[in-house]
Amino acid sequence: QSGVEPQTETVWRQATTYGVPRIVFVNKMDKLGANFEYSVSTLHDRLQANAAPIQLPIGAEDEFEAIIDLVEMKCFKYTNDLGTEIDEIEIPEDHKERAEEARAQLIEAVAENNDDLMEKYLGDEEISVDELKDAIRQATTDVEFYPVLCGTAFKNKCVQLMLNAVIDYLPSPLDVKPIIGHRANNPDEEVVAKPDDSAEFAALAFKVMTDPYVGKLTF
Repeated sequence: QSGVEPQTETVWRQATTYGVPRIVFVNKMDKLGANFEYSVSTLHDRLQANAAPIQLPIGAEDEFEAIIDLVEMKCFKYTNDLGTEIDEIEIPEDHKERAEEARAQLIEAVAENNDDLMEKYLGDEEISVDELKDAIRQATTDVEFYPVLCGTAFKNKCVQLMLNAVIDYLPSPLDVKPIIGHRANNPDEEVVAKPDDSAEFAALAFKVMTDPYVGKLTF
């Protein structure tokens, strides 16, 4: 409805500071005034984010009924109010041109940091679903691209597809880059914490407080 909000900007800055990969979910597509395109534009204008939709809604407000998957070029239609029944259908003819244009914009955004994908795109070569998924995942985990999805969480519509996107595009613990920290007993000594179960234990202390009965507590 209102696109990027002040709290969104605060959380976004924190995520950028710590290099956290992220996806964007435009919620409340069933509410009065819902406008997906406007919400996406505020990501560019207010956050300067290299973001592009990987889904398109069909309808909005009371007429929100389906989404188009721009990666696989499929359409998912919800047939009940609880969001539990989903039919996979062909993209409606009157939405095909819009979907093709949006997919091209998606590929352009992802290909900004992927020479192989850009070469294929400029050469009008076919880009497979797996190639596009891999490129989106790589760009997302490198914090160079932000996939945008949509739905209505209250009615459980498109939440399942968002969770699929979490699996497909966000990093597993093994994909996280090493973090440089310092030893508690020697702040001048740097420690590289890698995502490896066999490495020595390392933790992020985000809060320190003193309790009158227990003493110093670290969270």
